[in-house]
Amino acid sequence: MTHEDKNFTGSIPDIYDEYLVPLIFEPYAADMAKRVADANPKAVLETAAGSGVVTRALAPLLNENTRYVVTDLNQPMLNRAASQQPQADQIEWLQADALELPFKDQSFDAVCCQFGVMFFPDKIAGYKEALRVLKEGGKFVFNVWDRIEENEFAQSVTDTASRFFPDDPPVFLARTPHGHGDVDAIVSDLSKAGFAKVEVSTLSKLSRATSPYVPALAYCQGTPLRNELEKRESGSLKRITDAAAADIQNSFGSGPISGRIQGHVFVARK
Repeated sequence: MTHEDKNFTGSIPDIYDEYLVPLIFEPYAADMAKRVADANPKAVLETAAGSGVVTRALAPLLNENTRYVVTDLNQPMLNRAASQQPQADQIEWLQADALELPFKDQSFDAVCCQFGVMFFPDKIAGYKEALRVLKEGGKFVFNVWDRIEENEFAQSVTDTASRFFPDDPPVFLARTPHGHGDVDAIVSDLSKAGFAKVEVSTLSKLSRATSPYVPALAYCQGTPLRNELEKRESGSLKRITDAAAADIQNSFGSGPISGRIQGHVFVARK
């Protein structure tokens, strides 16, 4: 992972939330929200919340007296999340690093993190922090994407972008979001962090879009892949987005389309 892989700034948060969230994140957010809410927690911490898709799914399921703290390292993403959240004043919003959480030991019944641990520069340190702030019997719920070959639109966009820069392919999607899906390695790291019991589920879903341009725009301009493309050639963003849309159309059709997505869900208990 590079420094730019965590750079969700400029127009990225808005495009991410408007296009990428419904494309790939919403079905996994609903799953995570249910897993957290079913335990009837009194205090919940969300880390790496991004633009708030889990927050929007989980908040209505919690008891009105439940403390809900939502954090992200990136303030622009957190701003977007708060702006889209109904009754946002009932949630505690805080910019925070998941590897150095500003909370006392045993503060929360549940910690959740949707597709964020892949961005942790030290995975075990992040898991240890989740364990530290959990109460006895609490659970850490998080998910990761499977390898990029199991996520068809992401693979297609990466192939297109790499064709433009064969000597220095922009592989953010394969390197970071889809580069940390080794289930055995994650379970091992959780054990090293101190979690004694871990349950794993693999969830396959369909990513649906109204046109081939939607996934092309979502991935090329709503993720840090954008930073890689603009760094390699100024002014190339629209050209590569259009090419990615054309390639997706060739593979998946010209009208409403769907592609396979797949991720792993972990429930680690203290």
